[in-house]
Order: sequence, then structure tokens, then C-alpha cells
Amino acid sequence: MAKKNIKCDFCGRPASAAEVMIPSAVSDTYICSDCVEQIDDLLKDYKSQTTKENTSNADEKGSLDKVPKPKEINDFLNQYVIGQEDAKKYLSVAVYNHYKRLLQENDDDVDIEKSNIIMVGSTGTGKTLLAKTIAKLLDVPFTIVDATVLTEAGYVGEDIESLLTRLLQVADYDVKKAERGIVFIDEIDKIARKGDNPSITRDVSGEGVQQGLLKLLEGSIVNVPPQGGRKHPEQKMIPVNTKDILFICGGAFDGIEKKIAQRLNTHVVGYSSSSKKEKIDRNNFLKHIAPQDLKSFGLIPEIIGRLPILTHLDPLDRTALRRILTEPKNAIIKQYERMFDMDGVKLTFQPETLDLIVDKAIEYKLGARGLRSIVETIMIDPMYELPSTGIKEFTVDPDFALNKLEEANFE
Repeated sequence: MAKKNIKCDFCGRPASAAEVMIPSAVSDTYICSDCVEQIDDLLKDYKSQTTKENTSNADEKGSLDKVPKPKEINDFLNQYVIGQEDAKKYLSVAVYNHYKRLLQENDDDVDIEKSNIIMVGSTGTGKTLLAKTIAKLLDVPFTIVDATVLTEAGYVGEDIESLLTRLLQVADYDVKKAERGIVFIDEIDKIARKGDNPSITRDVSGEGVQQGLLKLLEGSIVNVPPQGGRKHPEQKMIPVNTKDILFICGGAFDGIEKKIAQRLNTHVVGYSSSSKKEKIDRNNFLKHIAPQDLKSFGLIPEIIGRLPILTHLDPLDRTALRRILTEPKNAIIKQYERMFDMDGVKLTFQPETLDLIVDKAIEYKLGARGLRSIVETIMIDPMYELPSTGIKEFTVDPDFALNKLEEANFE
């Protein structure tokens, strides 16, 4: 090939300075071998990047085969949470359906809407524990937030948008990842309005907060402050679409049993009254909870409508409390045995001692949290003294436990 007066039409390099000049098949243009090599490198980088993006998108989308089935989720919860079968079933199905929504194709004719959950149960029955436990299993961002600190915009406290700030932090500020997450709102009953009638005075931590939560629960684009609210007014807001964020709410709703009992008595009228009364479990009114009871308690109808799944947690009976002490992976007794084992001490609780602890927890009506409080009171002196004594074994008998409770004025 003659190289006289020929130059590369891409870089302008003359033919004498190029190793090879490649002519065009349709016009009198040339490209040098150096430009070809550079273009080849660019193409390789582009293909590599495209492949990575497609792989990451496929991984992000995932497949339903990799998602734990409802029974598998329930089995996992059983390792940590004793009883509460209804709540675990509802939670397992809701989380599985949440994955289904995330895996749904964009061009699908049927748009699966999310089913937010509200769990009602007295203190110490395991609402927060259920949320913390299921968070260990999920590969979507999960955060637990407290509704007690929320106030209307412009008042001292946290804005409603701060709920999503926590989710962004968990997702390392990856907005797409956060928009697939799950938020557990604890103490939802603390934002109930003070009375069944609309408030005529400012209720800055009640009805106004519920109104603000509506747009989050329903699904809309919310401007979220990345550093958390009014303390940094100059910060740029991050738009987050809550359409695919699942919300799980939990609350004790202390006193709602009276509302349920009132409703059940109101409806029990006529010849069938006696048979219906026999079916009512008066030791567990929460079993009969209905959306209208939440409305009577102070949740506005709009927010109840956006929490379509309502489930309850049963009060813990003696058998459940006894199992909670010893059976779960993070059982209270196992925790203390491990702590003493780190000091080289073998700790043993006599069965009668465990029965005593359970009896006292029922007496004080503190639920599972009461167990921890009682065991801590009994064990505070041994935890203080034994690491310095060189004792290798320690057994907790009922007399020792009762004596420690009396010293602490528990009796």
C-alpha cells in the first residue's frame, strides 16, 4: 500500500508515522492502526461496563427461587420468638409478598399494591422482637423507628420525613435500594389523637402526625433531608419514592380492650347473645380486635385504611414465659450462662428457680421484659462478686433468688 500523502482522518497522523493505514471501503478515507487499537480498548471497556450493569440489575431484581418462602420465614422466627403464631404468619406472608412486588415486571398489566401491617399487642409480647428478628433474614434495607418522637413540621421533635432518613442511612444513601426497603414504626399508638372527635386545639404529636404519615404509607415522592431535618436547613433534599416501601406498624394500644369489650357487648343483642358471649375470650380481648376499635382509640380512618392487615399478639401465659427463658437462640438464661462462661464460671439455674422467675413476671404483668428485669435483679451480686473469687461453678436456687428479690424490694 502506497503511504505517500496519506494521513489518518481521525488523528491526522501521516502515513509515515503509522504502522498501518487502513482505507475505507466506500470513500477515500483512512484510519491508522493506533486509532484502531484505542477504539478497540474503548469498546472493551464499554462492553465490560454494560455487562456489569446488566448483572447488577439482574442481581438486584433477583428471582423468586432465592426468596425465603413464608413457611421458611416463619421457621426462622420460631428460633427467636415463642408463640404469637398469628402475628408470625401475617408477617411472613407480608414480607414474601413484598419480595413478589419488587420482582414484578414493569410491563405487567396487574399492579400489585403493597399491604402495610399494623400489629397490636400489650407491652412485652414481642412486637419489636419480631421486627428485629425478621431484619436478620432480609436482604432489603430494614429500619426500626419510633413514632413517639414525631411532631408536626415546625414544632420541636422530628419530622415525619426523618423515618426515611433512617432507611437511607441503612441503605448507605443508595436511593434505589432504599425504595425497596421495609420500615417498622414502633409505638404507633402514641400518635393517636386525644379523643374520638377531631381536635379543635393543636395536637402536634397526634392527629397532625397521622396526616403527615398518609403520604408515606400510600406511596408518593417525598423530599428527605439526608442529615435529618431542621438542624441543617441548607442541605439538599433527596427525593424518595415510597411506593415500594413496606410499612409495618406496632403498638401496645393500652386500654383498647375496653373499646373492644364495649363493641362486643353492644353487638350481642337478641336470642343469640348467650352463645356469642361464650365464644368471647375475656382473657384475651385483642383476639377480637377490628379496625373500628383502632378508630375508637384515636387513629384516623385514612391511616387505618392504609394499614389493611391488622393482627394481634396474644398475652404471654405461664407456659410461654417459661419457654422464653430457656428455648430461643437468644434466651435470657443462655445469655447469662454465656457471660459467666467467659469468666470461666459454669452457671446453673434450678428448674424451681425458673418457675419462681416466671411466677413473679406474671405477678408484675411486665411480659417478657419483666423476665429480664427479675433475672438481672437476682444476678447482680453474683456478677459483681464471682469474677474476683475464682469460683468455677454457681447454682441459683429458689431461696437465693427470693432473697435477692426481697433485698431489692421486689417483694
